[in-house]
Amino acid sequence: MKLTLREIANHVGGIVIGDSDILISNVSEIQNSTPESITFFANPKYKKFLGVTRAAAIFINDEKLLDDKNGIIVSNPQLAMAKTLSLFFPTSPSKLFIHPNAIIDPTSIIGEKVSIEASAVIQKGSVIGDESRIGANTVIGSNTTIGQNCQIHANVTIYNNIQIGDNAIIHSGTVIGCDGFGFVTENGVHEKIPQTGNVIIGNDVEIGSNCAIDRATIGTTHIDDMTKIDNLVHIAHNVKIGKGCLMAAGFAVAGTSEIGAYCTFAGKVAVGPHVIIGPNSVFAAKSGVTKSIKGGKIYAGYPVREIKDHNKREALLSEVSRIRKKLDHLIREGK
Repeated sequence: MKLTLREIANHVGGIVIGDSDILISNVSEIQNSTPESITFFANPKYKKFLGVTRAAAIFINDEKLLDDKNGIIVSNPQLAMAKTLSLFFPTSPSKLFIHPNAIIDPTSIIGEKVSIEASAVIQKGSVIGDESRIGANTVIGSNTTIGQNCQIHANVTIYNNIQIGDNAIIHSGTVIGCDGFGFVTENGVHEKIPQTGNVIIGNDVEIGSNCAIDRATIGTTHIDDMTKIDNLVHIAHNVKIGKGCLMAAGFAVAGTSEIGAYCTFAGKVAVGPHVIIGPNSVFAAKSGVTKSIKGGKIYAGYPVREIKDHNKREALLSEVSRIRKKLDHLIREGK
């Protein structure tokens, strides 16, 4: 498949600079580009590759940086790249069938144009929405609802009484609705607290591989619309997550914490129990949130502080360490 630069620009809503009739056959990285490809420049760290890239054209937001190369001017080069990938790699429609080895309880309700692959299990009273796809060996527990146009990949386990909205994507190995970590200790005995709540997941949510989302002890663990969760994330019982949050691999949040809308968590961030995080917060990698914060800022460190304060403290510690080494040297010299 080949498209002209003009056709791609029309698709992404950009302005062509240079030859609008050149043919593009794929999308490439700027540092590993190939002829007939289009690449993108969004991160200043990759500016050194602008002059040597072999790509036929570049998505860019500043015409001055093109240096006589062909390009498409857009406000968000990374988004333009994503839209272009969908042109060259369109999603193939799944073959609509229910495998004869799938186990489907007769009391369940299966929508129209649904695919259920081999050895999947749909338990009693569950509902699978129209055009959803259930992967091989996936288990959907009793009285669970899966919305329309969902992709539940192979080897996913969704326990009973779970609600998942439309357009969800859940990757292999993830478990939704397992027991929260709840015990009460008396006389040296850890007594298990029954986990009787549920999990509700909104629309357009994506959950990566090998995640664990615990059911509430009482009430609901809730993930709002459009939140995107990376691989290896743990969300504990009774957690509330607002709309549009982004959670990178290794993120973990303890029970009964609340996270506002459009928060971003880099890798291995940890949030303690009973913490409230305000909306539009951003957390650097390996941050630790131990108390509630108003949000709306960038945070780092353990415990977290505003990143400017964190960086100042880190610089001060480095300076103290340098002074200490100099002092030790002077003492050894006898001065």
